[in-house]
Amino acid sequence: MKNTKRIAVAGLVAVLPLAMIACKPIDKETGKPVEGAAAETSAEGGNEIAGLEGEREQISYIIGNQMGEQLKQIKDEIDVKTLQRAISETLDDKAIEISDEQAMGVMQKFGERMQAKQMAEMQEQAKTNAAEAEKFLAENGKREGVQTTASGLQYRVITEGTGAKPGPNATVRVHYKGTLLNGETFDSSYDRGEPAQFALNQVVPGWQEGLQLMSVGSKYELWIPAALGYGEMGSGPIGPNQALVFEVELQDIVE
Repeated sequence: MKNTKRIAVAGLVAVLPLAMIACKPIDKETGKPVEGAAAETSAEGGNEIAGLEGEREQISYIIGNQMGEQLKQIKDEIDVKTLQRAISETLDDKAIEISDEQAMGVMQKFGERMQAKQMAEMQEQAKTNAAEAEKFLAENGKREGVQTTASGLQYRVITEGTGAKPGPNATVRVHYKGTLLNGETFDSSYDRGEPAQFALNQVVPGWQEGLQLMSVGSKYELWIPAALGYGEMGSGPIGPNQALVFEVELQDIVE
């Protein structure tokens, strides 16, 4: 079997280098190597793992475990028996000959199908998130103390400061916590142990508008609709069309 074919497959499923796998212990809950840790050894100098006798079995299982973790995201798309057959036949140099063109054609078609599937799932999630956000913001806007601006931004004053208000191009220093509507925290300067500093014209529109409402020393709660946040595509842990909640303390305007 040609190297190009193996490279094409490796581009879809990244398997950790064997040296990295072999020298790191596996977390029992996640099945992944524990970063920064060395494998525990017994008094005799060997690794003792229940159900796995000897280094050969242990290495084999750990490599298979890592491959399984990498394949989980496409587990419904593969046939495990055929996968096992391919591994066995490749190790014995008896693998079916597949040309580079055949391999690339199959993988390209598979990639296109998976991309279309992911796009459809994202669109469905975007509809769900948009409906959830619309319902939440409609109810939230009726709460005592919650103000809604013309853009759709909602805010509540927790503490009103007495300092200056930043302009659209100001650089500010803030402490904040960002959560999804279900209360899950996706970002927090408090957790990092230090405030964030940034220019207002470099953040999402909801932050730009919300921070300009605040005086230095203020603490507000902001509810940012997707149109003023990360929109239809989302970003990282923020899904498509998700509304966001922030607690923000404006500490200073940085000259």
